[in-house]
Amino acid sequence: MNRVPRVAFFTDCFHEINGVALTSRHLHEFARQRGYPFLSVHAGPRTEVFQDGSVTVWEFDRGPWSIALEADMSFDPVFLRHRFRARDLVAHFQPDLIHITGPGDCGLLGAWLAWRMRIPLVASWHTNVHEYGAHRLQQTLSFLPERWAARAGEIFEQYALAATTWYYRHARVILAPNPALIAMLRARTGKPVFLMQRGIDTVRFDPAKRNRTDDAVVLGFVGRLSTEKNVRFLVKLERALLAAGVRNFRFLVVGQGRDLPYLKENLQHALLTGALRGEALAQAYANMDVFVFPSETDTFGNVIQEALASGVPAVVTSRGGPQYLIQHGITGLVAKDSEQFIQHVRSLVLDHGARLRMGEAARRHALTITWEKVLERVYSAYESCGEMHPERAPKLALAGQPQRS
Repeated sequence: MNRVPRVAFFTDCFHEINGVALTSRHLHEFARQRGYPFLSVHAGPRTEVFQDGSVTVWEFDRGPWSIALEADMSFDPVFLRHRFRARDLVAHFQPDLIHITGPGDCGLLGAWLAWRMRIPLVASWHTNVHEYGAHRLQQTLSFLPERWAARAGEIFEQYALAATTWYYRHARVILAPNPALIAMLRARTGKPVFLMQRGIDTVRFDPAKRNRTDDAVVLGFVGRLSTEKNVRFLVKLERALLAAGVRNFRFLVVGQGRDLPYLKENLQHALLTGALRGEALAQAYANMDVFVFPSETDTFGNVIQEALASGVPAVVTSRGGPQYLIQHGITGLVAKDSEQFIQHVRSLVLDHGARLRMGEAARRHALTITWEKVLERVYSAYESCGEMHPERAPKLALAGQPQRS
């Protein structure tokens, strides 16, 4: 490509609190700051089109029939009702490619438009929906014998993975957040797959924001409180530490979700804050001593990077994307199973020097990770979609649409 591509970006999350939304907001802002032509399509509080610098924004209001997936996430089963308006807007914008973030309602709309209008499609993989669905199904079937529920989950996961990879095969280029997913998607789709990680705001997340003065060891968790995040393991972790005679610790759990009532009832030494944003979240990270993240389904784990930037070493599992964010023994510890996870946490609770040493290394490492570098690589991947159409004139905004700063 001999010029910056015109990108129509259809994301299933933008205003929510999760990794997809965070990445989407940063991609939007990156294009705006660079003056790149960019069409940002996502759900919002109301349906409107407006201009944000070089970015044309089209927000949809999800209808009252939307299905709640989490406290701040939903799926509109009739979202394709917007397809004709979407087609007109995309035709006016004249994108060189359409980028979707997954098989959600907005992503399906973007994929349909790419097929219908014969526009190259880029699809980024952010969530292991097959694993998430399997975990939730097993929890729903918990009234059955354990092996039956487990087998149902395995069957669902196999079919869901096959369906999702079939969906991604329709993309010309695929983006994925970790090496394991890159290898899997290349093998299953036969398409070029590029790494798409996430950056970190090291100004917002800074150990200097710590304001605690007590000597307790705070074990922190930030994220959605749901079965696929394995948050109930925190109860097992607490009981194991207490059984081993470890007393000088408490949990700081930030987030919301279906397992919040369970954690409130079963964690003995914990502060559960609900969802936090901005400076309140940054201060919560800085006041942690060890970040514990037992999820085995996350494809990346931006909360881990936020903890590292805050000078907090992390303990993660060896399944999924988080393992690739930790330098074992330097910025945190990677556990091969639940028992080793408990041992790693226990060792850091008891070793003040190791916590400090790893925390300092974590901060230094985080300072090398920037959104700018990450998103420049995304734009390089866009170039793999092929030559752009030089006859497409730059049309950055709809005539008569309001400007918004």
